[in-house]
Amino acid sequence: MVKNRIVQNLLLVCFLISPFTQLFAQEIRVDTLKKPTDTIPFPVDSVETVLRIKNLNPYVTLPVDSTLNYKLEINKDQSKYYWYLRNSPVGLRINKDNGQLTFKAEKSFFLSGRLRYDNEYKVFLGVQNLDNPADRVDTFFSILFYNTEIIPSRVKPSVSSTLMVEEGDTVAFKVQCENGNFPIENITFFSNMPLKVLSQVKKCDDDFIWAIPFDFVKESDSGKVKVLNLSFVGANKFMNKDTAIVKLIVRDALNYPLAVQDYSLAVRNVNTYILQLKYSFLQLDKRVKGSKNTRTVFDITSSTTALTGSILASSKDDKSQQVGKVMPSVGVSLVPIKEAVSPQKVFDQNQASLVRTSIKRLEYMIRDNTLVGERDPDIAKKTAKLKEELKQIQIQLIDIPIVDTNDMTEEELNQYFNSPKVNKKYRLKR
Repeated sequence: MVKNRIVQNLLLVCFLISPFTQLFAQEIRVDTLKKPTDTIPFPVDSVETVLRIKNLNPYVTLPVDSTLNYKLEINKDQSKYYWYLRNSPVGLRINKDNGQLTFKAEKSFFLSGRLRYDNEYKVFLGVQNLDNPADRVDTFFSILFYNTEIIPSRVKPSVSSTLMVEEGDTVAFKVQCENGNFPIENITFFSNMPLKVLSQVKKCDDDFIWAIPFDFVKESDSGKVKVLNLSFVGANKFMNKDTAIVKLIVRDALNYPLAVQDYSLAVRNVNTYILQLKYSFLQLDKRVKGSKNTRTVFDITSSTTALTGSILASSKDDKSQQVGKVMPSVGVSLVPIKEAVSPQKVFDQNQASLVRTSIKRLEYMIRDNTLVGERDPDIAKKTAKLKEELKQIQIQLIDIPIVDTNDMTEEELNQYFNSPKVNKKYRLKR
């Protein structure tokens, strides 16, 4: 037992001594090479030899109505140097002796336009030695002013908030924007009833165009007006919204294109009826003229017979005297024959005069109710007047047969109706 402990202690001593024996056994080597020396001197910059500004901030931002007090420092004695600024904005100053930079961003500078928001001003800064002009530093920094006041963006239509319009008008205006801190990026359009607009408003400066239909205002609407609210909602990138409302008061108005068609139809009906009356007048006038010619022949024959009988009665021949006594009786007998064969056409002549008067009246009504301008405001009254006059003439001439013009043209009928003989025949006599 004891023997084993002695052996263990010897082994432990050998283990501890072995590293030291290896260390002393190594050969000690000495470096005999000569190290090269640098013959070129290496300059070392010193903070005391190079002039520099220690605390210059190259970018400065200031809010409106704020004050800047910033002291610039250099790495040398400031009493031997002076400071200066070039191209500085209004109100920015520097103390030439100690480099104290001061500025008060008054709002009046911006309202007068001498300074602007979000505009980067480049300010040149310099410091120079009073004794040695070469000992100087020229640099620059940027200063920017921003407005802390939140100015909201507004939607501004180019018309007033209330408009009075009529059916058939075209509503057109521009939807403008008054941009604040964050401009309006899109515009949404709403109305209190469905509309068919000609242009969509989606962004600023878009045009709103709407042609109001003639059937927009219904008969059931009170006061024959309808109120339409147009809403334009603008939103910026943060979805801050502003709404502009335009109130349209639409009044009932005459459907002018339809009224023009109605007027043209009334004029065409009157002109057609005038042509029919002219042809009827021609027929009546021809009958009156034929009867007059026949009666004239009878009158001439009767007068010739009576004159011949008077001449023969004064002759010396007995036979001639007897014939002369009979001839006047023959002439007298032709009078009842004339009345029987060709009676006076008084009724036809009166009808012809009435038809001619009606024609003249209708022609005058057409001239008196002619449309004036592109949009005659009295077109409805003139159309109603023509229809009423045509109806009265038709009722007045209901007993006169109306026939078509057959093969006669309008020029031929007008030529006969306006001929000098016919005018003289039916002219009013004193």
